Amino acid sequence: MTVSEARKASVAEDARVSPSEVDAIISGSHGDPFRVLGVQEASDRLLARAFVPHAETLDVFTLAGEPLGELQRTNDSGFFEGPVTIKTRQPLKYRARNAGGEWWVTDPYSFGPVLGPMDDYYIGEGSHLRLFDKLGAHVIEHEGAKGVHFAVWAPNARRVSVVGDFNEWDGRRLPMRLRRDTGVWEIFVPDIEAGRAYKYEIIGADGARQPLKADPFAFRSELRPKTASVTDWQPAHEWADQGHREYWQKADARRQPISILEVHAGSWQKREDGSFLSWDELADRLIPYAVDMGFTHVEFLPISEHPYDPSWGYQTTGLYAPSARFGEPEGFARFVDGAHLAGLGVILDWVPAHFPTDAHGLAHFDGTALYEHADPRQGYHPDWNTLIYNFGRKEVLSFLVNNALFWAEKYHVDGLRVDAVASMLYRDYSRKEGEWIPNEQGGRENWEAVRFLQDMNKAVYGTHPGIMTIAEESTSWPKVSAPVHEGGLGFGFKWNMGFMHDTLQYLARDPAHRKYHHDEITFGLVYAYSENFVLPLSHDEVVHGKGSLLAKMSGDDWQKFATLRAYYGFMWGYPGKKLLFMGQEFAQRAEWSESRPLDWWLLDAPAHEGVRRLVRDLNFAYREVPALHARDCEPEGFQWLIGDDSQNSIFAWARMAPDTAPVAVITNFTPVVRENYRVPLPKKGKWREIVNTDAESYGGSGVGNNGAVEAVEDGNGAAAWLTVPPLATLILELEA
Repeated sequence: MTVSEARKASVAEDARVSPSEVDAIISGSHGDPFRVLGVQEASDRLLARAFVPHAETLDVFTLAGEPLGELQRTNDSGFFEGPVTIKTRQPLKYRARNAGGEWWVTDPYSFGPVLGPMDDYYIGEGSHLRLFDKLGAHVIEHEGAKGVHFAVWAPNARRVSVVGDFNEWDGRRLPMRLRRDTGVWEIFVPDIEAGRAYKYEIIGADGARQPLKADPFAFRSELRPKTASVTDWQPAHEWADQGHREYWQKADARRQPISILEVHAGSWQKREDGSFLSWDELADRLIPYAVDMGFTHVEFLPISEHPYDPSWGYQTTGLYAPSARFGEPEGFARFVDGAHLAGLGVILDWVPAHFPTDAHGLAHFDGTALYEHADPRQGYHPDWNTLIYNFGRKEVLSFLVNNALFWAEKYHVDGLRVDAVASMLYRDYSRKEGEWIPNEQGGRENWEAVRFLQDMNKAVYGTHPGIMTIAEESTSWPKVSAPVHEGGLGFGFKWNMGFMHDTLQYLARDPAHRKYHHDEITFGLVYAYSENFVLPLSHDEVVHGKGSLLAKMSGDDWQKFATLRAYYGFMWGYPGKKLLFMGQEFAQRAEWSESRPLDWWLLDAPAHEGVRRLVRDLNFAYREVPALHARDCEPEGFQWLIGDDSQNSIFAWARMAPDTAPVAVITNFTPVVRENYRVPLPKKGKWREIVNTDAESYGGSGVGNNGAVEAVEDGNGAAAWLTVPPLATLILELEA
């Protein structure tokens, strides 16, 4: 027997690794590769084993470059083993050779785990609030080497491997270590860096290979139609927005002026070739525009990674990754910072209500219904052909709560508008009898979703003072915007869907018929203070055949413009924060489509430019006059002046706030000028006209009161006799 043969025999005897285990390593079916590969103990020595396809020889070194011997190739597939001249376990690297040359491999199986017992404890409990620092793909330094730590939750998988451009997408190369207490798989892969494409290859409990899965915690994804995740890529941005953040941390958002421009980042404007603007290009154009228009915030339709453009981002496959459509993640960080330096807040549309069925996403992630319910009566959304998160599973709840915290921490966003809350709250949402499962009490409430929303709001507000959460909730679920400790869901605000529906329905009517539907306007004040409301004229009202806001108004073109201007004046004078979808601030004529930019050329027409000027002036009046915003959410800030003149379709009310002059809002929703019309006012004195939506500069007829009216005592209290323009809103402020 030769020396080499004797050495092989010794290794084989000491190692006690069976041929079947070697075959399992080579085939990628071994249940615990860390028990076989890397540095292993064998009686009185340490052995090293490695699987390096294509290698013909393998020399062993310490990370510092000290030679430790040569491993023996035991078969043609690239399995090597042999003793190493070290006394204690430590990371190793190999010099591999074949006929084509040589290359270096640092052995991932010679490293210990990265996650620790406290991670296991908090992950297992579902209370980990730094999950995005632990799961996913993070560039770190570990045991003397730099590389990427991968970790993913897949408790029912038989095997999980990292595959990517660094291992020929071969799932046999980097099978991961299972932390059995949590179902998390992890591996540290040395010698790779940020910017590498990867996915997870998952073998389910039944032995079936799943479609390659993107990382649920990936911070960056490839540009569609590619679907791989990209390693690390946290925003390496030096923030300069401390002043902005400190202001909102100390402010009561309910008493601040909040006027939101809702934006679809892909179609606000486009490049000449029709492609999307980058975040930096959007920053150069959108931030100055929104600031000049007087908006306090921009709210983006979902910007998380999503495969299908016409979903507008509402079917996301990468909740932690800003979409690659707009460039690298740092670009979004620069946008937010730039917006903050200009005094503009940034709100994200956030979608925890459902997720798509795309094969590379969360669906059937580890071969089982992991993130979704197995029963389609709970786990399938009939409206959108999507899946529903299993809010009763603590790991899913933690995944979502951590995502809300992630956007607040890593990108400094000012708020999250939570989409489709009603679809989460009700088990029978959009379902017929027999298509849903009642709760334990036999009711329709989804108490698991309620707990999730409460936990999310507690975590966000508890760790990031200054942020706001806004619910799109279309039913009368009680206390949506009340604190959790008072039995509420804990949101800061709720969209007032009733306001949007009733007012648009009213204004679509012929002015001659509006007097018969007066309560469509007055009814909203019955519940105006039941929640902290945002008044939304959102994207949902200008798509799917609904037409633009301008098109919804009754009458000929002149009446449509006049009515829209009156409506905006009415809305900016109405209690509640404001939201307007992009393009509606200049009366976009066409229905919105994500496939084309807004019709900016319309601003060359005086009527459209007039609407833009009005919205700008309304925003600045709303911001500068405390009575218009400081009690938006409290009933003492509102008083009816005229609520019952259905014959003339006139509405008037006062807005008030402590230690400031009151404001009167008067709206005429008929095309008839009302002259010498008595309006009761809170106090006598001179009332200055700060907005007249019929002004010629806005495209109106110029009817008004020469800029001011005088209120006098007439036996029935203070009142002014004024001219009310046709299809117009007046906003008057008492002069000090």
